[in-house]
Amino acid sequence: MLPLDPQADIGRRAWVPCPHCADDKGCATCAERRTCAEHWRFLLANSGSVLHLQCPSCAHVWDHETGFGATRSARRRTIDELPRP
Repeated sequence: MLPLDPQADIGRRAWVPCPHCADDKGCATCAERRTCAEHWRFLLANSGSVLHLQCPSCAHVWDHETGFGATRSARRRTIDELPRP
Protein backbone atom coordinates (compact mmCIF):
# COMPACT_ATOMS: atom_id res chain seq x y z
CA MET A 1 0.00 0.00 0.00
CA LEU A 2 1.24 3.46 -0.88
CA PRO A 3 1.68 6.07 1.85
CA LEU A 4 -0.53 9.11 1.83
CA ASP A 5 0.67 11.88 -0.45
CA PRO A 6 2.27 14.85 1.35
CA GLN A 7 -0.37 17.06 -0.31
CA ALA A 8 -3.20 15.06 1.29
CA ASP A 9 -5.23 17.44 3.44
CA ILE A 10 -8.55 16.52 5.08
CA GLY A 11 -9.68 20.08 4.36
CA ARG A 12 -9.55 19.37 0.59
CA ARG A 13 -11.91 16.50 -0.17
CA ALA A 14 -13.92 15.13 -3.06
CA TRP A 15 -16.71 12.57 -3.22
CA VAL A 16 -15.77 10.33 -6.15
CA PRO A 17 -15.88 6.49 -6.06
CA CYS A 18 -12.46 4.88 -5.73
CA PRO A 19 -11.80 2.67 -8.78
CA HIS A 20 -9.44 0.48 -6.76
CA CYS A 21 -11.22 -0.53 -3.55
CA ALA A 22 -14.84 0.56 -4.23
CA ASP A 23 -15.33 1.03 -0.48
CA ASP A 24 -18.49 3.08 -1.12
CA LYS A 25 -20.45 0.06 -2.43
CA GLY A 26 -23.45 -0.66 -0.25
CA CYS A 27 -23.48 2.81 1.32
CA ALA A 28 -26.97 4.30 1.12
CA THR A 29 -25.68 7.88 1.37
CA CYS A 30 -23.22 7.38 -1.51
CA ALA A 31 -25.88 5.61 -3.58
CA GLU A 32 -28.03 8.75 -3.27
CA ARG A 33 -24.99 10.81 -4.44
CA ARG A 34 -24.95 12.77 -1.20
CA THR A 35 -21.92 13.90 0.80
CA CYS A 36 -20.91 10.92 2.92
CA ALA A 37 -18.91 11.34 6.13
CA GLU A 38 -17.00 8.08 5.50
CA HIS A 39 -16.37 7.71 1.77
CA TRP A 40 -14.53 10.85 0.67
CA ARG A 41 -11.19 11.18 -1.17
CA PHE A 42 -8.25 13.52 -0.70
CA LEU A 43 -8.25 16.17 -3.41
CA LEU A 44 -4.52 16.47 -4.05
CA ALA A 45 -4.74 18.96 -6.92
CA ASN A 46 -6.66 19.79 -10.05
CA SER A 47 -5.78 20.74 -13.60
CA GLY A 48 -8.84 22.40 -15.11
CA SER A 49 -11.60 19.79 -14.94
CA VAL A 50 -9.25 16.93 -14.00
CA LEU A 51 -9.06 16.07 -10.29
CA HIS A 52 -6.00 14.35 -8.84
CA LEU A 53 -7.29 12.17 -5.99
CA GLN A 54 -6.12 9.73 -3.34
CA CYS A 55 -8.31 7.27 -1.44
CA PRO A 56 -7.70 7.35 2.33
CA SER A 57 -8.84 3.71 2.62
CA CYS A 58 -6.43 2.06 0.17
CA ALA A 59 -4.08 4.99 -0.72
CA HIS A 60 -4.78 4.52 -4.46
CA VAL A 61 -3.95 7.65 -6.52
CA TRP A 62 -5.80 8.46 -9.76
CA ASP A 63 -7.09 11.24 -12.02
CA HIS A 64 -10.81 11.87 -12.52
CA GLU A 65 -12.26 13.93 -15.39
CA THR A 66 -15.27 15.83 -14.05
CA GLY A 67 -16.48 17.26 -17.34
CA PHE A 68 -17.13 20.61 -15.62
CA GLY A 69 -15.45 23.95 -16.24
CA ALA A 70 -12.33 24.16 -18.36
CA THR A 71 -12.56 20.69 -19.86
CA ARG A 72 -10.10 19.18 -22.25
CA SER A 73 -11.24 18.71 -25.83
CA ALA A 74 -13.32 15.62 -26.67
CA ARG A 75 -10.42 14.36 -28.82
CA ARG A 76 -7.92 14.72 -25.94
CA ARG A 77 -10.28 12.87 -23.54
CA THR A 78 -10.68 10.04 -26.06
CA ILE A 79 -6.92 9.70 -26.51
CA ASP A 80 -6.33 9.76 -22.75
CA GLU A 81 -8.97 7.06 -22.16
CA LEU A 82 -7.48 4.61 -24.65
CA PRO A 83 -5.91 1.54 -23.04
CA ARG A 84 -2.16 1.79 -22.75
CA PRO A 85 0.06 -1.11 -23.84
